[in-house]
Amino acid sequence: MIRTLIHKQWLPVSLDKAWNYFATPANLQDITPEDMTFEIISPIPDKMYQGLIILYVIRPFAHIPMRWCTEITHIQEHRFFVDNQKSGPYKMWHHEHHFEEQDGGVLMTDILHYDIGKSFLGWIAGALFVHKKVQNIFTYRKKRLEQIFGPGGGA
Repeated sequence: MIRTLIHKQWLPVSLDKAWNYFATPANLQDITPEDMTFEIISPIPDKMYQGLIILYVIRPFAHIPMRWCTEITHIQEHRFFVDNQKSGPYKMWHHEHHFEEQDGGVLMTDILHYDIGKSFLGWIAGALFVHKKVQNIFTYRKKRLEQIFGPGGGA
């Protein structure tokens, strides 16, 4: 079953500053919870581009390593970008990142569609920990972005 999560956060920075931070692939590690032991294992450029493939190893559960491969499939500079899982722990992962100047800062909206699969084990894993883990990624990121850019509150 496809799940959708929408997360909004206002950042007290310019659109350029927000975009440049999120368009830098190396910063992804900085906003991922430490308990996931997130590691980018492919060479990455200073700035993302459409078609960029990023390979990771994550350890989200019981420190068991999982390989994850995503592709930046769409970019409209200073407006949005999309990453899609090519292979990894989910049956489907489609993550849209939107940026909009608002009230002297930037409203950042994440729209995530993901599916862990239809198997009974997938359903149990989702109910027990996957859905909570996905939500925790955004909770952690909100706090981390407030440390980096200053408090802005959620939208």
